[in-house]
Amino acid sequence: MKKPNMNPGSRILAVAMLCAGAAFGQAAPNAVPPVPAPSAPAPSIPAPSSQATPAPVRLEMPKSYNPLRAYAPERVPDPVLANSPRLDRLVRDGKLHLSLRDALDLALENNLDLAIARYNLPIANTDILRTQGGGVFRGVNTGVVQGTPGGGVGGFGSGAPGAGAGGTTGGAGGAGAGASGLVQSTLGTGTQVSSYDPAITGTLGIEHQTTPLSNLQIYGVPTLQLNTAQVNVSYAQSFPTGTSVSFGFDNSRQATNSPFTNLSPVLNSLYRFSFSQELLAGFGFGPNLRYLRIAKNDKRISDIAFKDQVIATVTQIENMYWDLVSAYEQARVNEQSLAFAQQTFGNAKKQLELQSIPEMDVVRAEAEVSKRDQDLTVAKTNLELQESLMKNALTKSLDDPLLEAMPVVPTDRMQAAAAQTAQPIQDLIAQALQDRPELSELNVDLENRQISRRAARNALLPTLSLVGFYGGSGLAGQLNPVYALGGATTAIGGLGDSLFSSFNNSAPDYFLGLNLNVPLRNRVAKADQYRSELEYRQAQLREEQLKKQIRIEVRNAQYALEQTKARVDAAQKARDLADRTFEITKKEQSLGAGSSYQTLSAQRDLAVAELDLVTARTIYEKAKVELDRATGMTLEHNGILIQDAINGSASAPGS
Repeated sequence: MKKPNMNPGSRILAVAMLCAGAAFGQAAPNAVPPVPAPSAPAPSIPAPSSQATPAPVRLEMPKSYNPLRAYAPERVPDPVLANSPRLDRLVRDGKLHLSLRDALDLALENNLDLAIARYNLPIANTDILRTQGGGVFRGVNTGVVQGTPGGGVGGFGSGAPGAGAGGTTGGAGGAGAGASGLVQSTLGTGTQVSSYDPAITGTLGIEHQTTPLSNLQIYGVPTLQLNTAQVNVSYAQSFPTGTSVSFGFDNSRQATNSPFTNLSPVLNSLYRFSFSQELLAGFGFGPNLRYLRIAKNDKRISDIAFKDQVIATVTQIENMYWDLVSAYEQARVNEQSLAFAQQTFGNAKKQLELQSIPEMDVVRAEAEVSKRDQDLTVAKTNLELQESLMKNALTKSLDDPLLEAMPVVPTDRMQAAAAQTAQPIQDLIAQALQDRPELSELNVDLENRQISRRAARNALLPTLSLVGFYGGSGLAGQLNPVYALGGATTAIGGLGDSLFSSFNNSAPDYFLGLNLNVPLRNRVAKADQYRSELEYRQAQLREEQLKKQIRIEVRNAQYALEQTKARVDAAQKARDLADRTFEITKKEQSLGAGSSYQTLSAQRDLAVAELDLVTARTIYEKAKVELDRATGMTLEHNGILIQDAINGSASAPGS
């Protein structure tokens, strides 16, 4: 069908009417329409089934006054893998609505990095219990667990996270591996420490022995038969002063068929009290309590390291949250941009039918729709990824398919960079040197090295021990009816007589003396002592290096915050100018002075400016998070109590 001819004035009027209609039906660029969920979930998706969450697992070793409990094994309950009820309460209309505070509370309750690190606290307590009995400390893992993908915890000059076993980084508190790669091989070196737990040993037995003899001169029988019964008990214990005591009590009954033995059966009783006191090497509380003191310091390091873990996890969750907000904003901008391009393309096709524009403008509009549709697809898939990362970080289990497919809607939005009163950089540095967990860990580690230094010096001395014992013995029995030699005996009696004669001081046995051991050249102890000195001085240098590093991190974080604030201001101005340009171009097009392609280009520039503004605000929010981490104020500024993290439950107001 042949199109009717139109004069130029009619064409201009038709184009103006079309453009005016397009402008009237289009949402204002400043409006923020709701962003649909990228995974197209149905609004009727129910919340995950609410189940009674078990109470937090008790990880501390139970205490009991029952002495027999010491010989029974203790069982640690299975980990609780159910998500906290808070997660169900945040689900509305088939979507998980999250504020930043909600995300942090869920992380305290469900994040598996924190759940794994929480076990290090009772593990450190087992070392204290072990060393109280005189055992060697086993060391504790004080690294940061970083097994949650997304929102990595950085810091100026930081190393690769998760380098240790189980996704942890190395840290102070473990034997043989020091903080920041420092040598720690002489931690706990010194003289041997004996067990402080008393030990009781006993022997109860009966023996029958038959021995053929070559002559009758000694025992008077061709075959000697001995029936022996014995009951022996001993008690031993050591003390932190370098003192060891023991008490032994032996009893035996022996019967024989020899006619030359005047007593059969014969009863023997013997007791001995012994002691030993170190006078040089191994003397005093210093060398003998070093394991316990190091274990207690390791417990302090473990507590500090857990705080470091909480800071790292909170920092990670904050970064992930702003990445999620950024993904939503980017999807919103790209969706608006695609909608305008589709509308422009539709108008261009109508204008082409009116022969008011060349066909090339329609081709350009169609190409722009294709490009912006691709940008929206990228934005939506990135949003889906950020939602998955957030749900993974805030849950213990994602086995529920409804929860796994559920969209996550952040309720907090990034605000414009407000003018802030810059805190003096020296005050920030002083705050960081006081609150940074890494520096506190290293200070306690230096105390451990000092303990080892003193113990290594003591181990250089010769071993001089004051030793002694006191005891007694008793004898009794019945006269052998076949005794052939005759003669009287004064040992006739029963077990009571034997015990009485052993304790009545009638047959005492005592000794007092000194044991001296002087190792010539003493190369092993000398090497250990000098090595402990070297390791201590090395750790002192590391402390100074860490202080300098913290200063640089704080300055870098402060500078980054100032720079990103300027970037936000510049991006905001660029966005406002792009918006004004777009409005002017639309008016020009409506008046016939401009083309749809020019308007489409201006809208694309506006979309780019809005995306730049979203990126700048995201970086600004992360810069604030990094400054909190660098100064050690992450928990304080977010109102997080370390006890809540230990308990695995958030008790902050409004939670």
